[in-house]
Amino acid sequence: MYKSEYLNRVLAEVNAKSAGQVEFIKAVEEFFDSMDFLVDKNPDIEKYSILERLVVPERVISFRVPWVDDKGVIRVNNGWRVEFNSAIGPYKGGMRFDKSVNLSILKFLGFEQTFKNSLTGLPMGGGKGGADFDPRGKSDGEVMRFCQSFMAEFYRHIGPNTDVPAGDLGFGAREIGYMFGYYKKLVNEWNGVFTGKGLSYGGSLGRPEATGYGLLYFAQEMLHEILHDDIKGKKVIISGSGKVGGMAAQKAKELGACLVAMSDIEGFVYDPNGLDVDYIVAKAKAKGMFSKDYAADHKGVKFVGDPHEMWKTPCEIALPCATQGEIHLEDAKLLKKNGCYMLVEGANMPCDVEAIRYFNENDVLFAPGKASNAGGVAVSGLEMSQNAMHLSWTFEEVDARLKDIMKSIFNKCYETAKKYGQPRNLALGANIAGFEKVLDAMIAQGVC
Repeated sequence: MYKSEYLNRVLAEVNAKSAGQVEFIKAVEEFFDSMDFLVDKNPDIEKYSILERLVVPERVISFRVPWVDDKGVIRVNNGWRVEFNSAIGPYKGGMRFDKSVNLSILKFLGFEQTFKNSLTGLPMGGGKGGADFDPRGKSDGEVMRFCQSFMAEFYRHIGPNTDVPAGDLGFGAREIGYMFGYYKKLVNEWNGVFTGKGLSYGGSLGRPEATGYGLLYFAQEMLHEILHDDIKGKKVIISGSGKVGGMAAQKAKELGACLVAMSDIEGFVYDPNGLDVDYIVAKAKAKGMFSKDYAADHKGVKFVGDPHEMWKTPCEIALPCATQGEIHLEDAKLLKKNGCYMLVEGANMPCDVEAIRYFNENDVLFAPGKASNAGGVAVSGLEMSQNAMHLSWTFEEVDARLKDIMKSIFNKCYETAKKYGQPRNLALGANIAGFEKVLDAMIAQGVC
């Protein structure tokens, strides 16, 4: 599969040891596509068994979470934390509450997080966690009792210099508040162990906007530096109407782009003349969905009940911001056929490996989420700094730092891609640039 026999051997070991963990194996394959340009040029990678160690989490914590619902019935869920790599700093990564959560997904996310955090330039390792608990439809009391039960075990594994969790799918401000409150009670100490906290107890201005805004700052750099163009007037489509998609839509409008299609879990709406972004953001924030209401309130707008069908829509720039694995090879071909020449990932690996390879081989400029959606964890890192110094920065200060970080990430990816003779292959640039810092730290720290 790869030119390097070393890579083929390590991948075979991953397949054997992680059999059935499809999401994790696909993430390793995508990463190894880039390593094929590097490993034979750097014998230390094989000499020190770096990849063999890198693809195995340093620690996987698994525990049961018993809790009592509003009817007095005892429920039991599974909880996990995958502490993947701490070579360059304490584990850092979000928590996910959703019935789809399993070990494969968390290993994939923790693996990707390791390189994403490295690219920010901040001292953060990679981790991810969560539970197969769905907070949708649960009362505040039920969510609180679940979070407290989760934290009764979880607290002993985290800390500001050990592991710093954050939010993710199904794990928002409410869940962070309940988790942090119970952690503080258990350890009898206030510290910055969670990021994404409320502003009244140590949160950072700009954190809710960071991933979506950072995505557009990265896209702007791609357009300026590689295509010598600007986003103004470009036809853009966005999947997902959560914090990432909503904030991306808001910033795209601010920068002059024309949002022609956007999806939520119920479908998508399309208007070649441009959608009303303010309406979408307000409706999604209030209800969690917008598409059906938008179609009812706006005449002449096309509504389709299957959100996946949106990838057939004509556009110039696609921003997938919903979840992993939403764009497959056939979707990639349709995007290219219908005029898309740039795709920037806002979610974690929304494009599968075959789609990514197609984009890179067919002149569609592609940016991987480990680089382009790093704005969220970058501002989480800034929140950690503010907590440690007992300071609070203004929104303008945080946003300026975010812009600088996203520009720096783009430059690392672009310069690395050019170094390996692949100037448009930002996936290659992101993987190698993110890996090299981890590599140096792992060699320096010995076998551990």
